[in-house]
Amino acid sequence: MERTVLKIRLYGDPVLRKKTKPIQNVTEEHREVLNQMAQVMYANSGVGLAASQVGINEPMIVVDIGLGLYKLINPSVVKKEGSLSLEEGCLSIPGVCVKPKRAKKILVEARDEFGKPVSFEAGDLLACVFQHEIDHLSGKLIVDYASLLEKLKIKSKLEELKKRSKYERLRESKTESCQL
Repeated sequence: MERTVLKIRLYGDPVLRKKTKPIQNVTEEHREVLNQMAQVMYANSGVGLAASQVGINEPMIVVDIGLGLYKLINPSVVKKEGSLSLEEGCLSIPGVCVKPKRAKKILVEARDEFGKPVSFEAGDLLACVFQHEIDHLSGKLIVDYASLLEKLKIKSKLEELKKRSKYERLRESKTESCQL
């Protein structure tokens, strides 16, 4: 099965709200998608990216805060400690920042790109990025953490992104239907 070029989906795209189901067998295609996701993340100056953000409803993330690239399948947070609130942005919600309350230290379990089980601790910024990306896999976005006042402040930006997202999906479907 061939995949098209991965593009970041914007707020309002239904794929961002879908919950993923665990991957049973890791394939070469999963490895290729993880590689492409990393390229998209770096090209957009991101520190993390979930598969749903590029239109793939599977539990895969890539993360790199400058300490090396993590490519994870079926990641989950199995232990949390402490509390931390850092300002977060999202490649799917450009121009919007929120300060979610996150765990300061976490234990992550996942499979690597070859299907091998991995487990590691992460703290501070790295812990926040993992939690942010893992949230995407259950359809949760940073705007869901915003207070009522914050939601009112970003409402017009979110409406603008919804319109842009709808336009891009419509344009893509017309392009696909015109191809022979």
